[in-house]
Amino acid sequence: MGLMVRSCLIVAGLLVSCLSQGEQLKFTKTHTDMGVALSYEWLDGDNVLQSIAFELTKDALNEAPTQQANYKPKIAQRYVSVALMEEARKINPKDARVKIIPKRESIDIEVKGSNEEQVEAILQNLKTVQQKEYDKYLQTHYFTRFTTLFNQQAIKPDHVRYAAESVKPLVAASQAFYEKLESDSDSRAYFSLLLGWIQSIPYDTLEDRVVSNGSGYAPPVSVLMQNLGDCDSKAVLASSMVRAFLPSTKMIMVFLPNHALLGIALTPMVNDRTIEHDGDTFVLYDPTGPALIPFGQVSEDTERHIVTGRYQVEIME
Repeated sequence: MGLMVRSCLIVAGLLVSCLSQGEQLKFTKTHTDMGVALSYEWLDGDNVLQSIAFELTKDALNEAPTQQANYKPKIAQRYVSVALMEEARKINPKDARVKIIPKRESIDIEVKGSNEEQVEAILQNLKTVQQKEYDKYLQTHYFTRFTTLFNQQAIKPDHVRYAAESVKPLVAASQAFYEKLESDSDSRAYFSLLLGWIQSIPYDTLEDRVVSNGSGYAPPVSVLMQNLGDCDSKAVLASSMVRAFLPSTKMIMVFLPNHALLGIALTPMVNDRTIEHDGDTFVLYDPTGPALIPFGQVSEDTERHIVTGRYQVEIME
């Protein structure tokens, strides 16, 4: 049914020693009549105390996706097998005999009958049902297919969908950052403030992302409510916030071996780290933390992967 892939950050010791570390000084979560009020204090890359406060309304909390189910091949297989058996029961035994045989990594479908064309038509219909039901299972549980850097067919959380469905619920949060800026500030000031905040949110790690089955991924609202997130969880949170601020600017998510970061199609400055994709130039930024990596900069480990082409790009619509 598919290999489950997650991404995380392993921060090299050299990086930790060279960059300031994000430090969240205060976090409060208060339930109100309207929803949940969140407030934060942290030190930015210049060691300046920053603060932000905003409220997530009950409507926003109800509208946003808040949980990622674990991807378990056996459960997906059982879901598809049940649908196949229901479809098989519709077939007249006089026309064909059907067996649905769940195996460890797949489902075998056997169709036997005297009419070869009829047998083939039944088999093709069952294969169509199999594909449709598997797609339905992935859609229902916010998963999507993914081809890894090693050309493995895998399953991962649907980051694009999580980001898109979290934009509206996080408009108030994004607006709070915008309102803290000076009137003549550019988009880089927004990114600088936003990145310091997200990078200072405590970082959650798992021992092995490849076998974590999605259990470590948290949708954007969950990162805020738990005050905890790993690299792709924080990246999707950042995407949702930035999309509310820049609704039409092209954005990408960049997957490296064991890591994920973001890119946005803004005019780069001289020292910005960028990549080209489909004719557009994207400035890279990494919201993971705890290292306070400035907008347009990446870690040495990320740089090595970019230079050697060991990355994949997903358009954040």
